[in-house]
Amino acid sequence: MRRDQIGCTAEHLVKQGAVGAARAIEQQRHRAAAIDEQLLLVRASGELEPVVTDFDRMPGARWFPSARLNFAQNLLRHRDDRPALLGRSESGRQLDLSYAELHAEVARVAAGLRQAGVQRGDRVAAFMPNIPETVIGMLAAASLGAVWSSCSPDFGLQGVLDRFGQIEPVVLVAAAGYSYGGKCFDVRDRVAQIAKALPGLRAVVVTAFDGDDSDLSMIPLARRWSDFGTDVADQELRFEPVPFDHPLYIMYSSGTTGVPKCIVHSVGGTLLQHLKEHVLHTDLKRGDRIFYYTTCGWMMWNWLVSALAVGAGVVLYDGSPF
Repeated sequence: MRRDQIGCTAEHLVKQGAVGAARAIEQQRHRAAAIDEQLLLVRASGELEPVVTDFDRMPGARWFPSARLNFAQNLLRHRDDRPALLGRSESGRQLDLSYAELHAEVARVAAGLRQAGVQRGDRVAAFMPNIPETVIGMLAAASLGAVWSSCSPDFGLQGVLDRFGQIEPVVLVAAAGYSYGGKCFDVRDRVAQIAKALPGLRAVVVTAFDGDDSDLSMIPLARRWSDFGTDVADQELRFEPVPFDHPLYIMYSSGTTGVPKCIVHSVGGTLLQHLKEHVLHTDLKRGDRIFYYTTCGWMMWNWLVSALAVGAGVVLYDGSPF
């Protein structure tokens, strides 16, 4: 290649590089705008100042002490026909809900919880598989300012009581059965034992899922999921505003060194952390679909369902992954 040809080629590459860089910058601008749209649409009231008080105290610092928000309201800000939950199970069960259908189901269950006397700060416990009903129950509880805590139905009786026995739930949501590894497991007797060991319960709401809810006579305070809240005239979904540091979830340590220890996660902290991870870390956008294999006894379930705040479709799978 002649020297003049080398010069022309180099000039061409520089020009092409400049065009590519400009295109990359423009793409980053669009991405930044999309990120801003997601992060700035957090629904809250009150003042954002001060951002933090007692910053030198740990623990003890308080973030956004003058703000009020509701976790469920932020996850249900979309209300259209786009897919919100896509439920699948090993047994072949499928249940898909649009954002509009999810909103209606949460309203029904929230009405049932209100009728049962659930108030802000009360605990609602779930002995549930990873299915749409579990997400609905969590959002209904959060809409009232209640605190959610869950275990998967493969937990043994003592493992459940070691956890729920510490938090004094007023409502238990449970499945009558589940499937794993090609087998169906009827857990109604275990649900009955759990209910009898939790004296503060006002209702036990049971969904059939892969079990049988035709006979719930062995379970005290039992209500069928399909009926729960349907007899309440007021089906309007209202969102209780709570402080930024109001409890949202109670999770647990592994229990390998004794009784599992409660770990409380706040409404505001959970929402901002999960939005940051979904929007910034995974580049999740409205209309995308997200899947993570998990059970309701692991914090990844809580992380996964927060993708509703972005407007994504959340894929839920229960059963053996193999």
